[in-house]
Amino acid sequence: MNLAFPYGFDVTGYTAQTDALHHIAEMIEQILFTSPGERVNRPTFGSGTAQLVFAPNSDVLAAAQQNVIQASLQMWLSDLIRVQSVTVAAEDATLRITVVYVVLQTQQQQSQQWIYGGAGAGVAP
Repeated sequence: MNLAFPYGFDVTGYTAQTDALHHIAEMIEQILFTSPGERVNRPTFGSGTAQLVFAPNSDVLAAAQQNVIQASLQMWLSDLIRVQSVTVAAEDATLRITVVYVVLQTQQQQSQQWIYGGAGAGVAP
C-alpha cells in the first residue's frame, strides 16, 4: 500500500493512496526535508536540508550536503531505488538539489529537482 503524503482521505473516506513512482518521490522529499532527530523512533532519519536556511550558502555547504543526501537516500531507500547521482549547487541564496535514481522494481530512471531557500523554494518542473 502506497499512502499519499501528506496523509489524508480520498473521496470515498478511505486512506488516500498513490502510485509507486509518486510514493517514492514523496519519500525522497521526506528524507530531504526531515532533520535527524526529528522523528522520535528514527533519530538518524533525514538529511537536515531544512536546517540549512540558517547556514551561510556556499559551494562547501553544497558539497557537504550532497554527501549527506546521497548517504541518507542509500540508507533509507536502498530497497526501492538505486541512486545514480545527487547534485547540490549553491546559487545565490538557494540550493538546487537534483536527484537521479532508478526504481528497482521497474528499472525506470527518474529525476527530481528541488530549489530550496530564497524566494523560489519548492519543487522545480
